[in-house]
Amino acid sequence: MSMTDVSTANGLDLGSRRFLHPGPLRWLRALGWGAALFVLFGLIYGLLGFATKPGHTPLSPALCTLLTVAVSAAAFALYAVMVKGAEARWPTELELKQAGAELLIGVAAGVAMMSVVVGALLASGLYEISGPRAASPWDMISIAISSGAFEELMFRAILLRLLMRAMGAWPALAVSAAFFGLAHLGNPNATPTAAIAIAVEAGLMLASFYMLTGRLWISIGVHGAWNFAQGWIYGARVSGLDVKDSLYLSTPKPGAPEWASGGAFGPEASVPAMVVGTAVAVAVLYWAWKKGNFRARPDVPRLEAA
Repeated sequence: MSMTDVSTANGLDLGSRRFLHPGPLRWLRALGWGAALFVLFGLIYGLLGFATKPGHTPLSPALCTLLTVAVSAAAFALYAVMVKGAEARWPTELELKQAGAELLIGVAAGVAMMSVVVGALLASGLYEISGPRAASPWDMISIAISSGAFEELMFRAILLRLLMRAMGAWPALAVSAAFFGLAHLGNPNATPTAAIAIAVEAGLMLASFYMLTGRLWISIGVHGAWNFAQGWIYGARVSGLDVKDSLYLSTPKPGAPEWASGGAFGPEASVPAMVVGTAVAVAVLYWAWKKGNFRARPDVPRLEAA
């Protein structure tokens, strides 16, 4: 299936039954349901990170990756069951028919975007690179899978979708992107500038693919591949986190201005990343808007929702 065969022109499936039925205080019900889901899956994500943290687990890196895949799949299944129970629908955001093709599209786009960013940093003299060298990819594969799966589930399928149900598309985009940036302030070497960069270039860009298709798969692929390319292929810091095993090693040149290179936070806080991520976000969001995906699908009549 091609990227042109995306969500119908009738808008996104935000949920309109049972707990999200039309009626008084639906906005408050949507926010409460979103908060409960976000906390639950955030807890699972945190426990998975603790169980697979390099240097703190008895499992081999390959087994950590298998555990990450299993827990991510179980989390998707749990989300689907909870949405079926509370919203009387199987989540179209996790529709499996398009998963393979859209994941591949996302992976290719994520690697391509990060390659452009690193290439621009090298060409402008802000970064230097050495390698290649022998390095195991397993740790970064685990990080790519978990961050792609859980952060897209939490920030797009839950936060963005239910904020959109509560307050509409534009406020939901702004609030979810800002929250995504703020969530990275706890990372090592984070600064307010880095949080703003993450919110704009990544929060909006990743949201745009969900808004375009109504599904998470491209966003998951982009998110995971962006992190993997940045961390393992190019060996740069990932959202402020140092990477120990990488094919190449990319670092800011001594004296390179932090505002341009991203400094100790890594390429994601750099000017090239801001330009690339924002340009993609604007283009894809415009595409989604033209398709009519800035609105919800019509509510299901109450008699059908019973």
